[in-house]
Amino acid sequence: MAMVNFWKMNGAGNDFVVLDNRTAGLKLSRDQIARICHRQRGVGADGLLAVEPAQNGADHRMRYYNADGGEAEMCGNGARCFARFVKQLAGGDLASTTFETIAGVISAEFFDDEVRIQLSEPGAVTLDVPLDVDGTPLLVSSVNTGVPHAVVLVDSVAALPSSEIRRLGAALRYHEHFKPAGTNVNFVEICNPGEISIRTYERGVEDETLACGTGMVASAIVVHLRNGALAPIAVTVAGGETLAVDFQPGTAGSFTEVTLRGPAEFTFSGQLSLD
Repeated sequence: MAMVNFWKMNGAGNDFVVLDNRTAGLKLSRDQIARICHRQRGVGADGLLAVEPAQNGADHRMRYYNADGGEAEMCGNGARCFARFVKQLAGGDLASTTFETIAGVISAEFFDDEVRIQLSEPGAVTLDVPLDVDGTPLLVSSVNTGVPHAVVLVDSVAALPSSEIRRLGAALRYHEHFKPAGTNVNFVEICNPGEISIRTYERGVEDETLACGTGMVASAIVVHLRNGALAPIAVTVAGGETLAVDFQPGTAGSFTEVTLRGPAEFTFSGQLSLD
């Protein structure tokens, strides 16, 4: 029976199984990853992170897989957990690190139990596109922050039943407007200038999650463009934590120095069977 060491981590409630694959000897199938992430039959997680050797000059390579076993370009909360795991592998002495993702090279800095990551520059920004979403008319904005995100402003995220998050989230995730790749979906409440609350339906998890890092960044950028909110923007997620999104606005809707700062925590470790 093949046994593999794993670590369980979470970033603001967004949880991950983390594997040390620096030797690149571990080859997991999509079904194996989905089974590991299954909450009844596996360890249980929103996704799986693997540390692999860098290919283009960074310190490491981050591989990220959604709970359905499919590989995704990037995960903001996962990137913070990945960085803190790499720091542990190095003996805890790192002040910063870099790692490659499909969405580009990510840099990370450490602040006690928090990690600040600098993301690649967002793109494909559109604002207030009217869409029919499962019979509900919505104004939908979108931005790619390493992965695609749709953003819908609402009066109150707390007033949205979980069933409505799943209904509208799934309908937007598979909407014709976002084909073929689909999108993640964020429902955003503006609480005060510079403060928002969000709830997110994640592609690949196919359900609401307690937090989504790239969704926080996408939501903050949309609120800045639509409502003039100035960075840094405080983002409170469904798990209860408040994280900080910072950026420098450029010309023609561009952004640089995009960062996300928040917690990255170890939960437990163990061994799992790949058979």
